[in-house]
Amino acid sequence: MESRNIKKPELLIPAGGMDTLKVAIDYGADAVYMGGTKYGLRAKADNFTIEEMKEAVKYVHSKGKKVYVTVNIFAHNDDIEGVRDYFNTLHMEGLDKGETAIDALLISDFGIFTLAKEILPDVDIHISTQANNTNYMTYNFWYSQGAKRVVAARELSLKEIKTIRENIPSDMEIEAFMHGAMCISYSGRCLLSSYFTGRDANKGACTHPCRWKYSVVEEKRPGEYLPVEEDDRGTYIFNSKDLCMIEYIPEMIAAGIDSFKVEGRMKTALYVAAVTRTYRKAIDDFFENEEKYRANMDYYKEEIAACTYRQFTTGFYFRKPDENTQIYDNNTYVNNYIYLGCVEEIENDMIVIHQKNKFTVGEKISFMTFEGKNIDTFVQAIYDEKMNPMESAPHPKQLLYIKTDNEEGIKKGMIIRVKRS
Repeated sequence: MESRNIKKPELLIPAGGMDTLKVAIDYGADAVYMGGTKYGLRAKADNFTIEEMKEAVKYVHSKGKKVYVTVNIFAHNDDIEGVRDYFNTLHMEGLDKGETAIDALLISDFGIFTLAKEILPDVDIHISTQANNTNYMTYNFWYSQGAKRVVAARELSLKEIKTIRENIPSDMEIEAFMHGAMCISYSGRCLLSSYFTGRDANKGACTHPCRWKYSVVEEKRPGEYLPVEEDDRGTYIFNSKDLCMIEYIPEMIAAGIDSFKVEGRMKTALYVAAVTRTYRKAIDDFFENEEKYRANMDYYKEEIAACTYRQFTTGFYFRKPDENTQIYDNNTYVNNYIYLGCVEEIENDMIVIHQKNKFTVGEKISFMTFEGKNIDTFVQAIYDEKMNPMESAPHPKQLLYIKTDNEEGIKKGMIIRVKRS
């Protein structure tokens, strides 16, 4: 295959709703991926109606970025006509051409792929990791069918991805996960949720039974629950650590990956801001000077740890996962910072927000700048929308006016957080 010039990889960030989409773009994403109200694998995310999708595309394109739409369920017979109608609606609403054209559809299923090619021939197609893309023959097959990009299966090592890169056309793109939750099931094809609850993970309704606590029951001892591991709290044998490749950007680039993907369409704006900003800076630092990238590693790690996570692993990229890639004693996140809200306006030296979590007068809070720094301030006063003073803000989604001791550099759109032990 043809040789390729090394270029800066795309940073691809999840958008569960309009708020997180704007945060992702503001904090440095090159592209976002989002779902419609049906046929994506995150049915519990806010997701986007057709009108919201138009608004989102216009916003993203106004910033010179790209937007991809997930239609990556594995369809059953009774889904087909609905998907056909959905694609026809995208076409009729102008989401395949002009200023509101989405940049690509993310698809797993052969049948849905066929419908997309038939109804939306002008929209690029990316093949989801759910399609189990583990070898270069698979990539070449999808290329021959007209796919522009294939997302690597999470079970691949960087060595295997590099071999794929060497054996596919130079204009075919490889997307691979860089950060986020890992699925215990092969290429995300989980049956546990459907079996236990009737909610199909392969159609976007996963209940995450991999995070539940399990014991073993011996056939002739019904009701006697044996811990899988000697621990009085039980064991969470399917509970994988989160993927984090912040230390291995050079290796990801050397493997020939075109798009670095972050998982998390169900995550908060704080998570999206922290991950996007950190990977944006790390990638830019590396391309400016590798020594600068290495020197800033402690900063990247600290910032990545500012969002919720389940400890970290490198997944399959360097070796097959072993017993150290699972979390056995709990199913909780590490949560070092709490999300307080987003700066919506600045009026008369007051910061306007719809508050997400409790904070108080006198507390130290932090504003995340778009460039990578943080502005730490103390809350001097809190007022409700009628300008009544408050000592604390305990009610979520309340409109508040905040006075701080340092407002220099604070801008609209910045995420506000508070450190909690």
